[in-house]
Amino acid sequence: MEPKPIPRGKRLRYNTLPTRVSRKEFNQYIAPHLSHGTRGPKTKISYYKIFNYILYVLHTGIQWKQLRPSRNEISWQTIYHHHSIWSKDESYKNLFLASVMELDLQGALDTSVLHGDGSNTVAKKGARK
Repeated sequence: MEPKPIPRGKRLRYNTLPTRVSRKEFNQYIAPHLSHGTRGPKTKISYYKIFNYILYVLHTGIQWKQLRPSRNEISWQTIYHHHSIWSKDESYKNLFLASVMELDLQGALDTSVLHGDGSNTVAKKGARK
C-alpha cells in the first residue's frame, strides 16, 4: 500500500497526543466508552472536564496531588478515582480499540510502520546456551 501524498501546507502529526479534547469530540468518541457510576452522588463537574484533567496530568507528568482544578471545582482525589476506575474496568482499552477500528474504517490507519514498547518487558540477565 502506497502512502497518500500530504497536501501542501498540512503536516501529519504522528507523534502528538491530545492534551485536550473538545466537548463535541468527547461526546462523539470518548463518552460512549467510559463507565458511569450508578450509585452514590453525582459528580459536581462533567465527565468531559474530568477527562481533560486526566489528559493534563498524563501530558505534563505532574503528580496527582499537584493538580489544581480551576476554582477548586473538584478535588484531585476525585479525578484520580475516575482515572483508576476507568483503568480497571477496561474503559480505556475499549476506547483505544474503538478508535483503532474507526481509523481503519476511514482508511486512515497506517499499519506499514508499527512501534512496540518494550518498557514493561522483563529482561533476563544472560542468555541460555
